[in-house]
Amino acid sequence: MLDLLIMNARYAVTSNSKDEILESISIGIQGGKIAYIGTETPDAKEIYDATNKLISPGLINSHTHLGMSLLRGWAEGVNLQGFLERVWAAEGAIMDEATCELGAELGALEALLSGTTTTMDMYLNPAATHRGAVRVGLRHIAGPIFFDFPGLDGLQWEQRIERAHQWPAELAKIGGPYIPTYFMPHSTYTDSPENLTQVAALAKELGARIHLHVSETEAENADVQLRYGKSPTEVCRDTGILDVPTIFGHGVHLSDSDMAIAASKGTSVGHCPGSNLKLGSGLARFNDLRKAGIAVGLGTDSCSSSNDLDMFSVMRIAAHVVALRQSPADVDLTAIVRAATIEAAKAVGLAERIGSIEIGKEADLIALDLHAAHLTPVHDVNALLVFAAGRGDVTDVWVAGDQVVAKRVSTKIDLTDLISRVNLRVKALEPLK
Repeated sequence: MLDLLIMNARYAVTSNSKDEILESISIGIQGGKIAYIGTETPDAKEIYDATNKLISPGLINSHTHLGMSLLRGWAEGVNLQGFLERVWAAEGAIMDEATCELGAELGALEALLSGTTTTMDMYLNPAATHRGAVRVGLRHIAGPIFFDFPGLDGLQWEQRIERAHQWPAELAKIGGPYIPTYFMPHSTYTDSPENLTQVAALAKELGARIHLHVSETEAENADVQLRYGKSPTEVCRDTGILDVPTIFGHGVHLSDSDMAIAASKGTSVGHCPGSNLKLGSGLARFNDLRKAGIAVGLGTDSCSSSNDLDMFSVMRIAAHVVALRQSPADVDLTAIVRAATIEAAKAVGLAERIGSIEIGKEADLIALDLHAAHLTPVHDVNALLVFAAGRGDVTDVWVAGDQVVAKRVSTKIDLTDLISRVNLRVKALEPLK
């Protein structure tokens, strides 16, 4: 007997190898995994009536900073450098471990309510952010962050290495949905080649993956070229970073040569078109990355650079960027949806577990209510997801078969209490305004 039968969905967007969109379909869950896909009604302990609902794989945010949800709207009208200066000052004022945990709770709740079930989250105090996000039910990828300098967390380099050694045990202690082990050096402009070499060696030793910012702006490329005579991608290659599975955050200004290097190493990219546009960082070459053989996932970046964690808006912006860079005819809507689902799962190293609706995959699923004026009629399901649907259409969310959102309400955390705690904490920022 199934644990749950999601019965009679109007559509199921599978993101499988055939990109099938199934109609009048039921999906069964057993032991947290998808165990049945078909038109019959097998026995189940619980029935979810999916009449006039669209079921999709949970969306995957390939690059974000959840703790910065507390800084939404804090740095407006600035480029990346101005953004970093303003945000780092605020982080220095309030971002202790408890505050990072609180910010992650807020970000995780926003993500889940908007249909995102997995996030790649680079931030300070990763154990604290992981506790906060897991408490809300999110599949939350976190990892130790590395800077050459002490940084806002005050850690010396040796302490960062020590914490990286401890990270797998810390993950096991905290629990939550399965995630790969990640180490997160911030970038090639905040981590020296010598230190990146050390991180790469440690990742190889412990079987970890790597996530870092690469080629977000032209200024970053110029800075790294001036320092080392190489592009950020070349620095990553020559330090051994690309000898372990790696995902670049942004990759806006990757050259053809950089793309060839990344593709040859199996490196992926977390593409954040909304944040890149807002900060004036540039227009990433989404189709060129894909043609090079690079797995590209979509991401929001932080709430202080994109102001929300809405992956539906990211899909829409990604499509608009392709139309602007190339032409509307070059917008592949199936590819855009895949970049928020199965390609994102490939990018973060979870494609064997999540990202598509297939037998044996973990049941990270979302339901959208199609009974809405803006979703009627449905001529093209992928067009509906990219250009018409939004986070407000998400009604129910499951992570590994656990229903974490029911009828648009979290089953894990009280929203009113969380809002009160957030508003109380951010009062400490008043003197900096």
